[in-house]
Amino acid sequence: MKVFLSIIHVVLAIALMAVILLQQRKTGGFAGIFGGGTQADGGGQWQRFTALTKITVVLTTLFMVSSLVLVVF
Repeated sequence: MKVFLSIIHVVLAIALMAVILLQQRKTGGFAGIFGGGTQADGGGQWQRFTALTKITVVLTTLFMVSSLVLVVF
């Protein structure tokens, strides 16, 4: 079981790296780090994300969950 989870963890890590490298760069540099593009409305944020951003969020969540599961085992 631990070997299977370790293989899944490595596959998730490689997929996460690939998706991150596929994303386009923002031209703003450090401009948006300190809250420069915030939106007043709280709803509808998920629809504004691109497909790669959504995949990144899902893969990151799965990677973190698999990390925690491996630590427990």
